[in-house]
This record gives sequence, C-alpha cells and structure tokens, in this order.
Amino acid sequence: MSPNPVAETVASLMPRARAELAELVAFKSVADFDQFPKSESEGAARWVADALRAEGFEDVALLDTPDGTQSVYGHLRGPEGAKTVLLYAHYDVQPPLDEAAWSTPPFELTERDGRWYGRGAADCKGGLVMHLLALRALKANGGVPVHVKVIAEGSEEMGTGGLERYAEEHPDLLEADTIVIGDAGNFRVGLPTVTSTLRGMTAVRVQIDTLEGNLHSGQFGGAAPDALGALIRVLDSLRAEDGSTTVDGLTDEASWQGLQYAEEQFREDAKVLDGVGLLGSGTVADRIWARPAVTVLGIDCPPVVGATPSVQASARALISLRVPPGVDAAEATKLLQAHLETHTPWGARVRTEQIGQGQPFRADTGSPAYQAMADAMAVAYPGQEMQYAGQGGSIPLCNTLAALYPHAEILLIGLSEPEAQIHAVNESVSPQELERLSVAEALFLRNYAAS
Repeated sequence: MSPNPVAETVASLMPRARAELAELVAFKSVADFDQFPKSESEGAARWVADALRAEGFEDVALLDTPDGTQSVYGHLRGPEGAKTVLLYAHYDVQPPLDEAAWSTPPFELTERDGRWYGRGAADCKGGLVMHLLALRALKANGGVPVHVKVIAEGSEEMGTGGLERYAEEHPDLLEADTIVIGDAGNFRVGLPTVTSTLRGMTAVRVQIDTLEGNLHSGQFGGAAPDALGALIRVLDSLRAEDGSTTVDGLTDEASWQGLQYAEEQFREDAKVLDGVGLLGSGTVADRIWARPAVTVLGIDCPPVVGATPSVQASARALISLRVPPGVDAAEATKLLQAHLETHTPWGARVRTEQIGQGQPFRADTGSPAYQAMADAMAVAYPGQEMQYAGQGGSIPLCNTLAALYPHAEILLIGLSEPEAQIHAVNESVSPQELERLSVAEALFLRNYAAS
C-alpha cells in the first residue's frame, strides 16, 4: 500500500478493527426469530448505535421497521455546504447452517491462514467496521469533509423489506447526494471492483395436489396421479437440456459487456466437482450477471429415511428466480407463476404464492462519484485500476433508494469476494481487503468532497 497518512492511520487501527469485528460477530443476529432470539439482533443494533455515538454521530436512533426488526441510523455533520454521503451496511446475518461443519465456531471470530473466520465477517458486519475505519482515518487527518449518514439494516438477509418500507414512509431520512452500499465485493482479492449491476429476485412457492390422501403404491401405483412426480416434472420444465433457465416468456440471451469471468476460475471459486459441467451457454459473466437463473430452494416431500411405499397426494417446493437488469421483477413473477401452472401435468391442482420480490439494479457508472472512487482505489490498490462487475445477488434497497432519490449516485463496494464464502459454512474476511477498502472509502469521501 502506498505510504500516505490515511493508509498509515488505517493500518494502525487494524487491531482495534479486529477486536470490534469480534464483538459484532459474537451476536447471533439472524433476523429469523423462530430460530434465534430477537435479543441477539437487538444487542447488535445497540452495539452499532453505541459505536456511532462514540464517533460523534448525532440523531442516532434505533428505527423500528415494519417487519419487526430494527435498523440503526446516525448523522455526522460535516462542513457547512458540504455534500451528503449515505453509508450502508447490514448487521443481520445468514443462519450458520450446520455448525458442526464449521472449522471454528461461527459466532467466534477466529484467525486462520491470514483470514478472519465467522458468520457475518464479510457479509456484512465487516462492512460496518469498514465504514468506521474510513471515518476514523479522515478524522485523524484533517476531518471528514462531507456530511455522513449511516444506515445499518437489521433484516437484509431475510428479504422482508422492513427498511425499504420505512424509507418510503420517511423519505427525507436517507436522502443523500451519493450512496455507498458496503454490501458487495471485489471480483477477487486485490482487484478493486465496483458492482455496477444487481440481479433482482422473486421467490414463489408452488403446491401440487392430486389425491385426497396418500395411497399404497402397490395397490394404486401406476394409475393414481402422484403429486411428487407431477412436481418433479414441473421443476424439470424450468431448465433446458444444457441447464439454461427456461421460463416461458422470459428471454435468456442477454450478454455481459464488462469484466469477464474465466470458466476455470469460476469452477475453482464455486468448487465444482471434477467432471461436473456448468449450466447454460454463453460466457460465465453472461450466465451469472446478465441472464435469469432459477433455483429450487427446497422441496416438501417425505425424507428417504422413514419413507413408506405410498403415492403422494401433495407436494410443494420453493423456487427462486434471479431477475437480470432490464427485466421487471413483478412481470417475471407473473411469468414464473404462469409457467408453473401451465406445465403442471395430468390436470393436477396447482397453487402458486409469491413469497418475496426485489427489483434488479443498474448504476450510472459515468457519474462523478465513480471517478472519485476510481482515483481512490488506484491509491489504495497500487498498480490496479478499478473494475466494473455485476453481481448475481440482490439488494432490493438499492432500487428503493434509486426511486426515492433519482439524482443520487449509488456505488456498491464491499468485502464479499469469492474466498469469503458468504452464506456458506466457514465464511471469512480478508483483513488486507478490509484495510485497503477502508483506505479507498476514506479517500473517496475526500475526492468526492472536492469534485
């Protein structure tokens, strides 16, 4: 890292950053209160609020959002007449999945092989620490040159939309000239990246019923309509022979023009087993950033252990559809539901229910904020130029903010590079990325104030 006062300050603050991230990771702040105590999320929210107050933020508040969770807000006032920047991250996390599969306890930050392991270390408690580091570095080197608002969401991983609805009901609260979403990631460690597009998503539950009750498969099998068999055929209709997504009326031909993703590198990042082929056609970037992708998230049916020789009367599944930029998620939902209903065989009764939805997002990369970030990243990552990548995941809040504040510039950065394994077991963060991106964000705020 090039020697400069901001970088030197961030480097000196890294031990404190590790201690703070350890405190945050210790909260089991999964916003599914059927699985984890609400008190864990409330404790994490209070931690964030206390950290903002300690940095001189005013108007710090725990916002009770309509989905029953809390988002944390604070406002740090800058020089008179300065621009306003909103910094976003979320403190809620995904469930740890199989805790026994973790090499170290998921809610205990552990250093191993040069990385810090723990649920939320990268997604997105590390993002909160990144914001704090950037602001502390500026305060130690002449002050923060912009007004800063921070919003830390409490239910992003659940997709329940609490903060989106709260923002719509209080449109002045998060208004800013530029918004930095700290919930994305570099294309890989050491390559500075902004995410310029996000796929949207919709989730649909489908239930198929064929009989009043289960039947003996020997006595009735062969003629009695099997609901599980019908469901399997419906789910199979969502993919072509090569694995491409095939939802009637939804095109699967868009291409990605930016940074490309080498197939062998993708296989390594995704840990694809030897001999197993990738899905779809076109480049990897086309498939994961520019085209729709359907995934069967779960199926309700009898488990293998304890199954009886029965024809199943009912079966259901939860289906996710990632929606590419340029496609309306509500329209995609209708197409998916119509496809499921049309492809249900044998006259079986079918019901579909939309569970959640978020619109895709495309940023205006020609705006002044992007140049300010490019200049900042060139300093934080010597010898590297800022890259533009897509992201297959969804951040519905981006579209809410873009609609509320159409003149605001929105940038997406963060710590969720491929090695981080977010949402999986053994999630981790690179402390080097945390350090570099904190420097980049601090320098961005300085550059943007002067632009």
